[in-house]
Amino acid sequence: MLKGGLVSGASYIVQGRPGSGKTILANQIAFNHVRDGGRVLVATLLSETHERLFQFLSTLSFFDPNRIGAEIQFVSAFDTLENEGLDEVVKLLRREISRQKASLLIVDGLLNARSKAENTLDTKKFISELQGHAAFAGCTVLFLTSSRLDDGSPEHTMVDGVIELGEELFGVRSVRRIHLRKTRGSGALSGLHECEITEDGLVVHPRLESLISRPTRPDSSTLRRIPSGVPRLDALMDGGLPKSSVTLAMGPSGVGKTSLGLHFLSGSTIDEPGLHFGFYETPERLRMKARSIGVNLDELIDEGALGVIWQPTTEGLLDGIGGRLLKAVEEKNVKRVMIDSIGGMARVATSPARLVEFFTVLMNELRARDVTVFATWEMRGLFGGEINAPGPELSSIVDNLFLMRFVELDSELKRLLSILKMRDSTYDPSLLEVIINEHGVDLSKAFKNAATVLSGSATPLPKD
Repeated sequence: MLKGGLVSGASYIVQGRPGSGKTILANQIAFNHVRDGGRVLVATLLSETHERLFQFLSTLSFFDPNRIGAEIQFVSAFDTLENEGLDEVVKLLRREISRQKASLLIVDGLLNARSKAENTLDTKKFISELQGHAAFAGCTVLFLTSSRLDDGSPEHTMVDGVIELGEELFGVRSVRRIHLRKTRGSGALSGLHECEITEDGLVVHPRLESLISRPTRPDSSTLRRIPSGVPRLDALMDGGLPKSSVTLAMGPSGVGKTSLGLHFLSGSTIDEPGLHFGFYETPERLRMKARSIGVNLDELIDEGALGVIWQPTTEGLLDGIGGRLLKAVEEKNVKRVMIDSIGGMARVATSPARLVEFFTVLMNELRARDVTVFATWEMRGLFGGEINAPGPELSSIVDNLFLMRFVELDSELKRLLSILKMRDSTYDPSLLEVIINEHGVDLSKAFKNAATVLSGSATPLPKD
């Protein structure tokens, strides 16, 4: 988010309500700073003891008690503030910065310092004097406060950056957010970004559309075809799916979208690995489904040609999930990805309005990495003539669009597939019956002598 980190010698305010993660973030920065060879001075203007702070920090992986008293010094300035005032606090911290040779100063409790100031000029003087000495010593300063300071507050006008942490409720879900409200000398990512507190500390997930607004590499110009795993489907598409394209299969539950995707993944190899990124079926249930339709998923997984990632919709953040997918693609050099389903990924979004931008960036980046994507989207209606697009403009993001439906014909329920769109490619738009059995998925032209097929209730044409 900060495009490299904090500016050395600059000063920042980290603000947010109690429990928003300010202290965790500051200490996480501190312990990582000393691992890189720096020295840290943590000054608290609060009445809470350091032992109590260490007790809570000890549950986090970055906490190292061996650093305390050596590279990291904790100093309580609460009594000095209460009994002697701000001027003496400044003198105390200036002495400690010099004595400890600190390259990072954390002042926890700026609100207490503000309450001791007789006017805004005193607050400015307190910050200015600390900044001046710290900058001269090459020391970066973090001021922590539980007060949400306005943009025009004296504190904001004095510092180089303002980092705000917050938390919002979406239904019963609580989502943490971070906002860089001010950053001098940095092309930082603006806007709100989601974050979470884990055993490793604060983990930030920058908005994907701001992080990689343009693909990180040029698109492939090859016209190579990728087999779909269903030979008769390949014959309709001039030999297969275009390489580095995005295909979306949309249809109701049980119509065969996942089965079609498993056939697509069956073409994965060690040289060009595949990845199943799913939201509803556990890896074991996925293996069972593949066995039932004759796809040997077990062998592909065991030999390392296929990876399976299960991401339950009950947890996770949208940008974190997108980042997890891209990381897996990068680490394994994945060339085939099945996302099952796009709807599952969208369910975790706290801002549906940005889904189009999110999926645009995600798909563009996958294309740029020479990844061929097969995704699914579950439509609500099992029957009926109404066909709803996956979302506003979302269908335009994909290159190829398959429609799958249930159709009643001659008192039998049949599965239907039709290719609605293939970008920059010829294709056969015929209405085809999807046949799924223990041998896999196959297609048949079963609707030649029927009308109103897409209504869900086909009518046989009169015979001559």
